[in-house]
Amino acid sequence: MSDSDIGKIEKSNVRTTDVVKFAIFSLIGALLFLFPIKYGNSFNIPVGIGIDFVKGYIHEYTKYIMLIFVVINAILTTINYFFKPNFIQENKWLNKVLVATPLYLVSRIIGAIVIVMVFFQLGPEAIISGSTGGTMLDLTMSLVSVLLVISYTMPLITDFGIMEFSGVLIRSLVKPLFTVPGRSAVDLMTSWFGASNAAVLLTERQYNTGYYSGREAAVIMTNFSLVSIPFCYIVATIIGIENLFTPFYLTIVVVGFILAAIIPRIPPLNRVTEDYNKETGKVINETVPQGKSKFAYAVETASLRAKDTTFSDVIKQGNDMFFSVIFGLAPIILSWGTISLILVEFTPVFNILAYPFGFYLDILGVEGAFELSPATLVGFADMFIPGLILAPSKIIETKFILGILSLVQIIYLTEVGVIIINSKVPIGFKELLFVFLERTVIAIPLIVLMTKLLL
Repeated sequence: MSDSDIGKIEKSNVRTTDVVKFAIFSLIGALLFLFPIKYGNSFNIPVGIGIDFVKGYIHEYTKYIMLIFVVINAILTTINYFFKPNFIQENKWLNKVLVATPLYLVSRIIGAIVIVMVFFQLGPEAIISGSTGGTMLDLTMSLVSVLLVISYTMPLITDFGIMEFSGVLIRSLVKPLFTVPGRSAVDLMTSWFGASNAAVLLTERQYNTGYYSGREAAVIMTNFSLVSIPFCYIVATIIGIENLFTPFYLTIVVVGFILAAIIPRIPPLNRVTEDYNKETGKVINETVPQGKSKFAYAVETASLRAKDTTFSDVIKQGNDMFFSVIFGLAPIILSWGTISLILVEFTPVFNILAYPFGFYLDILGVEGAFELSPATLVGFADMFIPGLILAPSKIIETKFILGILSLVQIIYLTEVGVIIINSKVPIGFKELLFVFLERTVIAIPLIVLMTKLLL
């Protein structure tokens, strides 16, 4: 930082203690969320390692926690929907988490039925199977570990200034390329080195607090929430092309950035409202005032954000996030996630729906196009399924192409889709389906071209 920058900061209403507060806690947040370290046979961010550590200790017990939460949630939501008792209506927090539309009421009831059936292994194999309801129960159990870590560490990356700082510095690059604020680069990095659901939760919070408009949040959630580098390697290993991981991941990055530049400019994303959350209004301002350098203003803006953050706020927001997601999201994952996987595993629905993509792949010269075409669509239900479909195939180039496609499609209902639908961001199931199909149609020829060049 130059002497002139220091002088400009000192002349503003920012105190040295605010700058120090921003610098220390943002550095800790950056180290936790953005810097991968060696972990086992691959790399992961410290928050991801923390999640694995917590999961290792509590995962086998969380099925009991989820059983209690989901069943009580369904019972209380039903009681509140029909009878509106005072103990719920007059309690602000209970009223918030237990008020539900008819669709969410049905989702919570189905979720409770599914978890009871899977937990006690009662009912049809199509529901209690390890590849359907069992998978969804395991996913909700993993969500507990994710939330226990993410809910209370996320403020280090959202509330102490690093997003304001990076937003001011790179706005001139990110805004024209991807039509979103510069601070969204932090969301991308969080997902890139960590987990896509963590990045979506981060984006949701930024919308709820007035830092993204509805359109910006929708764009970031559906284009920047890439799966992590470790998961990309896992997929490459599952389908048997880990020896090609360098060109595999290079193609993911190139195609991912091209899609992020195209998709926000076409319907439905370019039609999502630019309005900010009505409860907060617009808070963000990344435009540098006249007379100030970009760096000085970045530090000033970040320090003012850190100044306004207290640790009691961090704990309160962490509690709200943890319980809101557990009560609101887990039943939806269990209900609609299980239904989606039943359609994949026990019906020919996806085989029929994917047939046009078989023609598309065949026209582009992809070997085994019709045989493996279901892998183009099943990722909409769950991100693990395409890899399982591709694994037995002996056609390396096709596995390379469709493996990459499954990772740039981004919108997986069981992983991030239900979080987006359940959030206040103005984008629903129909829009997510359209964006998924757009990403698929545009990505396939790009991946095929990159594959021909690199392999």
